[in-house]
Parts: sequence; structure tokens; C-alpha cells
Amino acid sequence: MFGFEAIKALVLGVIEGFTEFLPVSSTGHLLLFGHFFGFESKGKTFEVLVQLGAILAILIVYFRKLLDIALALPKDGRSRRFVIGVLVAFLPAAIIGALAHSFIKGVLFNPMIVCTTLIAGGFILLAVDEMELEKKYTDIMDYPMMMYLKIGLFQCLAMVPGVSRSGATIVGSLLMGADKRSAAEFSFFLAMPTMAGAFAYDLLKNYKILTFDDVAIIGIGFVAAFFAALYVVRGFLQFVSSHGFKYFAWWRIVVGTLGWTGLYFFPTAHL
Repeated sequence: MFGFEAIKALVLGVIEGFTEFLPVSSTGHLLLFGHFFGFESKGKTFEVLVQLGAILAILIVYFRKLLDIALALPKDGRSRRFVIGVLVAFLPAAIIGALAHSFIKGVLFNPMIVCTTLIAGGFILLAVDEMELEKKYTDIMDYPMMMYLKIGLFQCLAMVPGVSRSGATIVGSLLMGADKRSAAEFSFFLAMPTMAGAFAYDLLKNYKILTFDDVAIIGIGFVAAFFAALYVVRGFLQFVSSHGFKYFAWWRIVVGTLGWTGLYFFPTAHL
């Protein structure tokens, strides 16, 4: 039995890594595929804790830039301002996530909600991608402080699974004048404290109910997510700069529609 669950964890980990930084909702994909795989972790911890692999992947890819920012903090006001901006953007999700944690996991972690938000978010992403928006900001270091806060408020929409954390922050950034590349890049930086905070909070809430087998399953998913995310992060910005977000929008619509159809015929897990 453990072997079969380990295979499911491996597949779900790959799905997590491939979708975490794309505007398609990694949590939504995990909940949807987990439903059809017949996979459900205790307290739905797998879906949150496996994100650590994706966090480490982005830390490796951006290690040099993060190190440069850290070293410049004592003498460079621009770097200090950017770090404060990321923390300001992180704050709304930290507060609302902590207050609504039980409601989010107990009520909103629902496959039908995921399908609905995937489709709706897909059409929104299509519309925004086609808009002729003014591009006022091309460097994430130069966003106004109030813009950082507003992007953080957009991120809170992603507490509904299927919305997509990166999708919400990217759309918010685009509507406020960011170009597509910098909007995607800022979603990477905002992911670091947001995902790390969600991981720490969920682990603190649920570590007592986890068995050795649970930890092993999460570990398998973590490794798979790490390597998949490493691959995606390195090519995503270039792809977005050239092609925009329309392919991800259609991806969301197709997956959501297939999910709806699957839930109609298979309302309960069957693998």
C-alpha cells in the first residue's frame, strides 16, 4: 500500500513543481488530481508542505541575486526599499491566512470550487493578457511602495484554491503598470516568504498528527517538486516575455472543464 501511495506522491510532487510558479494554481491541481487519484493526506498537509521543494528550487535559481541584495542592504537604499516592499506585499496574506486557516482548508479545499475558479481565472487571464496596458515599470526594484501592498492584496485572492497565487499577483501587477516579465519575476520573490510562511504555519498546526509514513510521502513529493520547479523557473520568464499568458489561460480552462466533467462521472475518488 505504501508503494502505491509513494507513486501517487511522486506524480503529485511533479505536478506541484511544474505548476507552482505558473499562473494555473498548483494547489488547485494537487486537490483535483489528488481527488481522482484517491489521495488525501492527513489534515491536507501534503498539499501545503510539499511546496518546500519549490521554495528551495527558486532559492537556488535566484541565489546570486538574493545574495547581492543581502550584501547591498547596509549601504543601498534601493535594496532596502525592495526588501521592505516584498515584506509589505507578504503581510496581507500572512494575516488573513493565519486568521482563516481552518476555513480555507476545511471548506475551500474542494474540487468543485477548484474547477470553477480555474475556468473563471482562465478567462480573466485571457482578458488581461489581451489588454493594451501602459507599461510603467519594468524593474521589480522600482515598484512604488503602495503597488507592493496592492499586489499583496491581490495575492490574498489565491487563498481560494484554483485562483493561483502567481496568477493573482501577476494580474495585479499588470493592471498596475508592470510589464509581463517583471510581473512574473515579482511573483517569484513574493512566493518565497509566502510559501515559507504557509509551510511553517501548517507544520506547526499539524506536526503532531503526522506519522513516519506521512513524512516519507511528503519527502517524496518534496524531492519531485524541487526538480520540476527547478526546470520551470529557469524558462518561465523567457517564455512569458515572448508569448504572454494566453497558453496558461487556456490550460486553466481546459483543466477546469475536464475536472468538472470528471467530477460529474466520478464524484468520489476511484484510484
